[in-house]
This record gives sequence, structure tokens and C-alpha cells, in this order.
Amino acid sequence: MSNRLFQGVVHQMKDAIDRVIGVIDENATIVACSDLTKIGTTDELFTIELNETHDTYTKDGYTYKAFGIHVRPDYVVFVEGTDEAAAKYASVIAISLSSIKQYYDEKYDRNNFIKNIILDNVLPGDIGIKSRELHFNADINRVVFLVNIITSNDVSAYDVIQNLFPDKNKDFVFNISENDIVLVKEIKNNIDVKDLEKLARSISDTLSSEFFTRVNVGIGTPVTGVKDLARSFKEAQMALEVGKVFDTEKNIVSYNNLGIARLIYHLPTTLCETFLKEVFKKGSIESLDHETLFTIQRFFENNLNVSETSRKLFVHRNTLVYRLDKIKKLTGLDLREFDHAIIFKIALMVKKYLSADPVKF
Repeated sequence: MSNRLFQGVVHQMKDAIDRVIGVIDENATIVACSDLTKIGTTDELFTIELNETHDTYTKDGYTYKAFGIHVRPDYVVFVEGTDEAAAKYASVIAISLSSIKQYYDEKYDRNNFIKNIILDNVLPGDIGIKSRELHFNADINRVVFLVNIITSNDVSAYDVIQNLFPDKNKDFVFNISENDIVLVKEIKNNIDVKDLEKLARSISDTLSSEFFTRVNVGIGTPVTGVKDLARSFKEAQMALEVGKVFDTEKNIVSYNNLGIARLIYHLPTTLCETFLKEVFKKGSIESLDHETLFTIQRFFENNLNVSETSRKLFVHRNTLVYRLDKIKKLTGLDLREFDHAIIFKIALMVKKYLSADPVKF
């Protein structure tokens, strides 16, 4: 649609300027031109090197002016000639086309509309009106994935994800920062969380195995319509933040699976510190060495089963019992008792939360 808008403006300007003028996209393809025979070509005369500046420059008898909202230019205007008039024409056309595209995106572009919703840039009362204008189905179920880039190379993770989900009428992909990409995915009704995690895993594995890009993916809860997409996005944000604290080994974190970690994340630090002091009256949690903490972790993973835990740890059952008695002596908590085990588990999570000192939003 942008190309049709550009061609309309170029067509209206060609008689007033009386020079060959046109627009090139990021692939160095001419998408609009006063000389209709050049549209769709990538002739060497017009091949450009898109850089990270929007400066005016000349090449092979033409003047170029980049424009767009991103650091890397989205489009480039070209005007025949290298004189001062050509530079002025290029600048004026670039400003005009940039303003027109911005207006179009705000008024008609679904991707931009969804982006503004999740960033709370649209008034709640306007969402319904705008949805009807853009023919959004209010009964469609969608979910928000937030992809955070940890390490990358020259490959654009945004382009990779967009190619994985090419249907722009159902799925929406956009950047919200240099390292954060949002995917708003249309899903089936009552989809299982495990299926959402499989989808997130496919994104992560594709970026990792084929493009050597490591990412973390946060998953919000499915919502119906568009009004609650902002909530799903915030949940995906929280999933990533909480995951950094409590599940550092996982790179796929779903909001629905945060469990008690979500509650602890919202507690004031002063309350957490008081809780630890009350739990460990007999001795500090710091008195437990690494081996003991590792034993406790495995004991929890094996559902407080002494025999199974000792087998997994490759130690004699009596050795594990001795370690559990040692823990009871140090802390006053017997992990073989369910209530004590719950208190200890929560205390370990609270300790990890305080140690991480997370930045909340």
C-alpha cells in the first residue's frame, strides 16, 4: 500500500519538477518512479548502499535522500541531477513521503495499530472504533510472545521471525526496542500452554541453530479480541523478568507457569527479609554449604522421596538421612515434613529473589 501512495505523490510531482524522481526500498528496488519503465528494477544506476544515516548524497548523476522512522532508513528518494536544486527536491519529497506514510500507518496499518495497543498508546474508548475501521474480528484469540535477544550476529532476528509467520492478516511482528521483538499470534480457542511453549521453542531453536542468535522468550496469556493484548504483553514482560530471577536455566518462560514465583516477585523486599529472619531463627540460610543446597534441590525435585533422591544422588539412603538431620539441626526445619518443606522451598525462592535485585516495571 505504501508503494501505491508513493507512486501517487511521484506522479503528481513529476510535471512540477520536470526530472526523473522515484523511491527505492531497503532491497534497492525501485518501488515508485516518474519513469514507469524503471519500477521494479534494481538497475546499477540506482543501486544504493543503505547506511545508518539519513544524509543527502549523490551518485552517478542522481541525488539520494533517505527517510523512515528507523535508525536504518526504510526508503530512499532519488532525483535526477546533482545540483543544489536536486538536493532541495530530494529533501522536500522525502519529508512529504515520510509524513504521508506516517499518517497512513497510524490510520490504516494494522501492525502499527497493534503495536500502539500493547504500548498503551491508544485510548481504551478508541480501540473498539479503530478495530471496526480495520475490520478486526473481536472473537479471535491471540497471544503475545516477547522475544529478547541475548546474543546475535549480523542476521536480523526480526526478519527471521517475520518469515516464520508471514501471514500479516493473522500474525503481527514488530520491534519495540533494539533487542526486543513482539509477536502477536492468532491461536485456536483453548490452546494448551505446552503448545505455546513448543511454538516459542521453534522460534528459539531456529534463531539459535541456523543464525547463531540466542534469545529468551516470554509468553503472555491468550486473550480474545484486541483490548486485552496490552495485558498479555505485560504478562510476557513479567514472565521474562521473573524467569531471570527464578528460572535462569530456562529461555522459554510462560506467565501461566510462574506459579508462586509471580507472588514473591511482587512482595516488598522488607517483608521478604523479615520472612527469612523468622524462618531461620536457629541459623542463617548462608550456613548451608553448596552440597547441602544441592541435596535439598534434588530432594524437592523428587517429591520428598528419600529413596528416590538417594538413588539419583548416587549416595546411600542413610547418607541422605544424615544430611536431612543436619539441615534440621541447623535450621529447625525437617524437610521430610510437608509443611516444613513448603516453608523451606518458599524461603529459598525469597532468598534468590533478594539476591537477584530485579528491576521492576
